[in-house]
Amino acid sequence: MRNRLITMMAAAGLLLSACQRQAENMLEVTGHLFVFNYRVASATYLLTLKKTSPIPDGSKLVAEFENPQGGAPLVLDQKVFPIDENISLQSGNLHCVRKDRPYSVSVKLVDKDGKVLQELKAEFKSDVDQSILPSKPLVVGAGYEKNPEVFKPDGTTDFSNTDKCPA
Repeated sequence: MRNRLITMMAAAGLLLSACQRQAENMLEVTGHLFVFNYRVASATYLLTLKKTSPIPDGSKLVAEFENPQGGAPLVLDQKVFPIDENISLQSGNLHCVRKDRPYSVSVKLVDKDGKVLQELKAEFKSDVDQSILPSKPLVVGAGYEKNPEVFKPDGTTDFSNTDKCPA
């Protein structure tokens, strides 16, 4: 009888620890890439997450993206809505992204009281240099008119990239 009770308690402990482990992982990374938009001459980080278990109301994500120019990380603070099954985090515009160089991002899921519920890390690597982008948007306005700073009235074009990047 005593062995049976010990076995039942051990099984209950394993079940409870399995529930706890699931609660720790509420999100998982499903994708990460650089988005290069040549029309508006921008590059951004894009990180996608999938909800794997319910997230408490009022929670938010705090992402710190490595700054390709150097210096302080680029911080994104985004609310998580209960209805969201998939979540996208997109950084602001980047400068100086280099081909084959790893860039890191760390994400914290924080509840409404500031308690960290989960931490995630990812590494980004581009297969092209940002120098392929023009320094100025190719189009301007709602109608996507040609940018007169790039497409000159005399018929010449200026696609030069003027970003000053560390070596």
